Amino acid sequence: MRTHVHLATQDLTKGFEAGPVVDGISLKVSAGQRLGIIGENGRGKTTLLRLLADDLVPDQGTVTRNGSLSLVQQEMPFHDNETVGDLLSGALRDSRQALSELDSAAEPFDEQRYAKALAHAEAIEAWDAERRAEIALEALDAAHPKSKRLKELSVGQRYRVRLACLLAERADVLLLDEPTNHLDLHALTFLTERLQQHHGVVVLVSHDRTLLDDVCTQLLDLDPTPDGEVHLHGGGYRAFKEAKRAERQRWEQRFAQEEAEHDELAEKVERAQSRLKDAWRPPKGTFKHQRTTRAANKMRNVARRLEELDDQRVGAPPPPLLFTPPELTADGDLLHATPLEVPERLNLTEPISLAAGEKLLITGPNGAGKSTLLGVLAGRIAPARGTVHHTGEVALLAQESSFANEDATAAQLCSRVEELGLLRGKDLARPVSRLSTGQRRRLELAILLSNGPHVLLLDEPTNHLSIALVDELTEALRRTRAAVAVATHDRRMRTDLASWRTVSLESPSQIGECSVASKTGPLPSTGRCAR
Repeated sequence: MRTHVHLATQDLTKGFEAGPVVDGISLKVSAGQRLGIIGENGRGKTTLLRLLADDLVPDQGTVTRNGSLSLVQQEMPFHDNETVGDLLSGALRDSRQALSELDSAAEPFDEQRYAKALAHAEAIEAWDAERRAEIALEALDAAHPKSKRLKELSVGQRYRVRLACLLAERADVLLLDEPTNHLDLHALTFLTERLQQHHGVVVLVSHDRTLLDDVCTQLLDLDPTPDGEVHLHGGGYRAFKEAKRAERQRWEQRFAQEEAEHDELAEKVERAQSRLKDAWRPPKGTFKHQRTTRAANKMRNVARRLEELDDQRVGAPPPPLLFTPPELTADGDLLHATPLEVPERLNLTEPISLAAGEKLLITGPNGAGKSTLLGVLAGRIAPARGTVHHTGEVALLAQESSFANEDATAAQLCSRVEELGLLRGKDLARPVSRLSTGQRRRLELAILLSNGPHVLLLDEPTNHLSIALVDELTEALRRTRAAVAVATHDRRMRTDLASWRTVSLESPSQIGECSVASKTGPLPSTGRCAR
């Protein structure tokens, strides 16, 4: 256990043109602790990670880091000529330097220098670094030739290479932003085990409810709370969700009670003031001075109670973003695909059909052809063999969001984005370039749904979305009358959609049958699939 390792913040604050995003956060994460950061899109999760990594300068407050640190962001910048080997060399640099220093201290032998070099090499497990990298690259399906340029890889492939390199580094502090976005089941299992075994600090932002349950020892909630402070919760996501629901209920009840009490006291003050102005008097027999003083004192007492209540009242619970999908209407057969082939990417030997209200779940490891299949069904990829016929409007949500005009505002690109409950009013006037990754994903979803498609094709729809929206989207997909096909690695979503008909694709190294199954068992539909 690396007991000296820790990460701490004190009154950490960072704002942008729309106001503070990270506001006065103080926390400490020590070796062996694994902190999950959760909250709605746009709450500052990625900003907080970048502050912890010294990738952003705070407006105020401090960050204390003890130990080496690595950050994997959602989107990885790279140079045109940068290769897989360059990333790997960077990840192994410290280990190679440590071994080089040890050899240098041995010839000629310098006892003090050698002892220091040996301690450092042992601390970072330098002798095992090359093997760790090979294992991670293989486990994450990222074992590309070292000469392969990063720009020739897909977004997901680049991300998996970088993640594998980070895990090989064995940094004391790991910071990960949505690490599960491009991982299949095998890779998710490997990542979960590595994070559970990590001896230092782990801080991760994730929408993956299973990962939060399996890995995190604490959760940091960035969503609004009654006292305006961010709160730490012990345990995984399931326990947090129940605690959050109960907290919200108590907040709403307290606000309603205090609002009613405020109105009652305000009315009493108003009545007392009115009586004094109207020269009101108590019953005869009371001295005039006593009558007047008594009325004024009563008003002051009530006013004091009102002032004390106002000082202690909680603010109104902000209305949560509630996804309100449009009613999509569809009738009859909507999509039919004959056996399809895209060389080296897809070879499906049986047809696929979708009628109104029918649902299809597409599964398989990375590289099995899920995105290719959806691209062909959407008409974005031309197959070398086979045809696809549509009788309705088909819409595809790709894995990553892209906008032709990033200077346009959300409201300009989609007039219904607020109505659908996907962005708040304050974000509508912001250019796309200034929206968070999750907010951009929400905007793309709003644009897609606003066009009233009859067939929805969704490729990893949980990528970058908040957990609450993932739950709401899952329920909407179950209810819609549109035809739906979803490709996802999200384990909770796959469990929630387990009753759907399934297409299972095999990876190129395991080319075999691709089965189409239903609730009642496999249907007689098979095919051979490649990447």
